[in-house]
Amino acid sequence: MPDYAEMNAALQKGNAPLVGELTKKALDEGASPKEVLDKGLIAAMGVVGEKFKKNEVYVPEVLIAARAMHAGLAVLEPILAETGVEPIGVFMIGTVKGDLHDIGKNLVAMMVKGAGYKVVDLGIDVTPDKFVEAVKKEKPGVIGLSALLTTTMPMMKSTIEAVRAAGVDVKIIVGGAPVTQAYADEIGADGYSPDAASAVGLVKELTGVA
Repeated sequence: MPDYAEMNAALQKGNAPLVGELTKKALDEGASPKEVLDKGLIAAMGVVGEKFKKNEVYVPEVLIAARAMHAGLAVLEPILAETGVEPIGVFMIGTVKGDLHDIGKNLVAMMVKGAGYKVVDLGIDVTPDKFVEAVKKEKPGVIGLSALLTTTMPMMKSTIEAVRAAGVDVKIIVGGAPVTQAYADEIGADGYSPDAASAVGLVKELTGVA
């Protein structure tokens, strides 16, 4: 039986090489890739998310933990694909047109990926048309729109309108420093998250996983 406590501790400390080694070791000991993903990586990233929510750890620690999680995922993903284990859903995220900020977006992407979703990251300065095109291709259950400037917040509204006009069935959530629940309601978003850890719960809720 693999020692998931050691893997969890290594991931939370951000020890990427050790997480990669322990992931391989768990597979060698006969654990299924799905079990290693759930008990080793997702469980640990969940703890990091909760600590982040309570201000017990900060952005640098989360980024280091996420890097360690990716070391484990790099080992698991080819095997998961071979064994036909599907992600629990597809989440798409991007920073809206005119905005070049991506730390918050990257945190959300990492944490949602750490919860077992396939994440499609469109990057920064993403036009409404590009969102629509990508949604039609990737068919996500939820899209996350990020903005850090008050001047780019209206682009969230334009993006939501474009996606709705395209007639695709997808939930849209918004976030970023100047964004509020009231603004999310005003522009017709399906949800608002004040931070990356809360975004994971929101995505799960909107995709019926929670």
